[in-house]
Amino acid sequence: MRVPRPALEALRKAGWDVVAIAEECPGVSDEEVAVLCAEQQRILLTFDKDFGELIFRRGRPAGSGVVLFRITPDFPEEAAEVALALAESQPDLRGSFCVVTRDRIRVRPLSPGSAR
Repeated sequence: MRVPRPALEALRKAGWDVVAIAEECPGVSDEEVAVLCAEQQRILLTFDKDFGELIFRRGRPAGSGVVLFRITPDFPEEAAEVALALAESQPDLRGSFCVVTRDRIRVRPLSPGSAR
C-alpha cells in the first residue's frame, strides 16, 4: 500500500516538502527508494514492512529516518492526520525508525551507518 494521494495533498498543504515515489519514479525497487532517501536526506513514510528488513538486517541506508505505518487507514486522509500527529508528538524524526500503530508509536534510533 502506498501513501494515498489525498494524504500527500494534505501533507503538502501543511507545508511538508513531499516527494512521492509513485509520482516521481514509479516502479523503482525498495533498495532504490532507500538510496534516493539517503541521497536527498529525506524521511521515508511507508506502509511497506520490507524497509525494516532492508535497514536493520541488510544494512541499507535509511535517509534521515523512516516512519512505518502499521495501520490500514479508514479513509485516505487518515494517513496524513497520523503523520501530522506524529510530527507534533515527535518534532525531530531524523535518525529514527518509527513504527506507528493505532495504539502507539515506537521510536528506535537508527545506527549511525544507516542514517546516511
